[in-house]
Amino acid sequence: MTTAKDIMHPGAHWIPATETLQHAAQRMRDLSVGALPVSDEDERLCGIITDRDIVINCVAEGHDPSTCTAADLAQGTPRWIDANADVQEVVREMGSHHIRRLPVIENKKLVGMISEADVARNLPQDQVAAFAARVYSD
Repeated sequence: MTTAKDIMHPGAHWIPATETLQHAAQRMRDLSVGALPVSDEDERLCGIITDRDIVINCVAEGHDPSTCTAADLAQGTPRWIDANADVQEVVREMGSHHIRRLPVIENKKLVGMISEADVARNLPQDQVAAFAARVYSD
């Protein structure tokens, strides 16, 4: 059985909810990633922010990324997957919630991230097409 841990990018990094969006953007640049999980004061997942979130919901709205925080954008119920979950469970979670990146948690700690590219590399072609249709549907 292929698990979430088998296909994830290991070593994902949190950003505290209190951190500015400017710092979040700098971290994304330095790590060459497009998303960061957001943690609360207890280092528990409380959201995820993307580079697009920063541009659309902060900069384009005329807000200052040096004063807005990750908590300002980390809204809704954060989705995640257990490291031992089967890859088909990963596909269901990402597809049913139309998400492109999924934090992987093991023993209540962030251990990695799964992107749609990770899923595509690890599924047969016909399943990749079905997965993409679910993630990108309205």
